[in-house]
Amino acid sequence: MDRKGLDALFDLTGRVAIVTGGSRGIGRSIAEGFALAGAKVVIASRKADACDATVAAIRAQGGEALAVPTHMGELDQLKALADRTLDHYGAIDILVNNAANALAQPFRDMTPEAWEKSMSVNLRGPVFLTQYCLPGLEASQHASVINVSSAGAFLFSAYTHMYAAAKAGLLAYVRSNAAELAPAGIRVNGIAPGTIDTDMVRNNTPEAQKAMHEAALQRRAAHPDELIGLALYLASDASSFVTGATFNIDGGLVPR
Repeated sequence: MDRKGLDALFDLTGRVAIVTGGSRGIGRSIAEGFALAGAKVVIASRKADACDATVAAIRAQGGEALAVPTHMGELDQLKALADRTLDHYGAIDILVNNAANALAQPFRDMTPEAWEKSMSVNLRGPVFLTQYCLPGLEASQHASVINVSSAGAFLFSAYTHMYAAAKAGLLAYVRSNAAELAPAGIRVNGIAPGTIDTDMVRNNTPEAQKAMHEAALQRRAAHPDELIGLALYLASDASSFVTGATFNIDGGLVPR
């Protein structure tokens, strides 16, 4: 290993990355981090103005980005996202399945409509977006898929059971896709965040937020930027021999 080789480990120059839920929270931090590492980043999120704002912020720092407003629950929009990325940049090297909704209902009151809404965004969307991105990923020499799950997939997630079940399913696809897509040179890994200071967490009551912060060994919430390092590792050549793995980034929440 020399300096040039070391510097290249985390270099994403020239690579194309799709980040869903990329206009705020964890997704925006990852998108901005990837852009600073040299990637061309496609920002996919429901609201066009939020996508545009993130693209503007990335460009202001000298990065390159494209906004493609996308609803994760609509399969035709996911296909359009993959096609638009290939049409515009001619490649897909990295896919970060980050977008999610936190719809919650007590189990005894759960409706089929709520279950379908949760699963369509949190599980079906990422699974089929990965499939739609395969033409680009298979052509890449550095293909990496990152599924953003949740610590809730490992915990007794009362009331958020739909979200937790979908996120656990997403981890199953980390393992199954890692095995099935390895011959094509595509690596698939997962990130399971704990309590992160995002809108999703701040939508809870102050009492609930305090309990969430104190549940981890570090007794705090993380800033979304604290996930950039792990995401960059999994997207880059630094993790070239890593696939089928899920990494908890939770301040010690799950171990505790």
